[in-house]
Amino acid sequence: MLYVEILGNLPEMARDEVKAMLELGGGKIVGQDYLFLKVDAPERAFPFLDRLGLAHEYGELLVEADSVDELLRKAKDVEWPIEGTFKVDTETMANCRHDVLDLPRKLGAVIHSQGHRVNLSRPNTLVRVYCGEKLYAGIRLRFFDPKDFERRKAHHRPFFRPISLHPRVSRALVNLTKATKELLDPMMGAGGILIEAGLLGLKVYGVDIKPEMVEGAEMNLRHYGVRDFELKLGDATRLEELFDKKFEAVATDPPYGTAATLAGRKREELYRAVLRSIYNVLKPGGRLAIAFPTSFDGMGEAEKLGFKMLGRYYQRVHKSLERYFYVFTKD
Repeated sequence: MLYVEILGNLPEMARDEVKAMLELGGGKIVGQDYLFLKVDAPERAFPFLDRLGLAHEYGELLVEADSVDELLRKAKDVEWPIEGTFKVDTETMANCRHDVLDLPRKLGAVIHSQGHRVNLSRPNTLVRVYCGEKLYAGIRLRFFDPKDFERRKAHHRPFFRPISLHPRVSRALVNLTKATKELLDPMMGAGGILIEAGLLGLKVYGVDIKPEMVEGAEMNLRHYGVRDFELKLGDATRLEELFDKKFEAVATDPPYGTAATLAGRKREELYRAVLRSIYNVLKPGGRLAIAFPTSFDGMGEAEKLGFKMLGRYYQRVHKSLERYFYVFTKD
């Protein structure tokens, strides 16, 4: 049994990202307690969980209890898989209903009694206790360091454009497509989504109508070590003319701005034409992850074309921009 702690800024999207990766890895979510997901998955799911963008960490779940006393009692019967030294760390979630103030010391004593050594400053193994409706204890296997994503934020790239998704969100969009081989971004801009897809080992394809964006996206991809890419100068509403193949996955963040930034076209007309073109180059069963402002009926327009909506996630960016992230599949 595993656990995944998801981030709280887009929790429904984060949960569905985990679900998508588990579908690829042969596992499933079997319970949720606020931002704590209880997961049943084999070891072959680990490489897919390693892809997560909207997660804090995942690990091996060893104890689940309804009280502190029950947790400590069960902990005595667990053979703790600790290598080297350890430390107990408590995560008190917003719905925590237990007194866990002294729990790290008490649980640490139980584990120490099995012959394991404590190191509070630089432990080899981190024992994590989560307090929500219930109590959970396990061993952290993977921590998603925020600094890794921060290094890829727009202002750190060699080609800089301020309007860009956070790398964590870009990574989640890629994962929600369940891409395993390739991904197309037909409105790639500076290439933020392609960077995340490329770092996952996918072959990436990108299109933009502006030459400076094509050059800049290539610069950014090379800067982050992505080499397997194909970028084209072209129109996202005419993808069939640019590619003689169909794609398993498409993820994109269209521009939300004025006609000046939309190549002179009205925004809603552009969105409809892009959706139609994506539908034409997506394989049957393929997935699209895309963002639209809330003023645009993304679900309605996509379903007119034959897409089926799998998920929709609201985000307020600032007072003049509210958007939905959508996930669609082509039947």
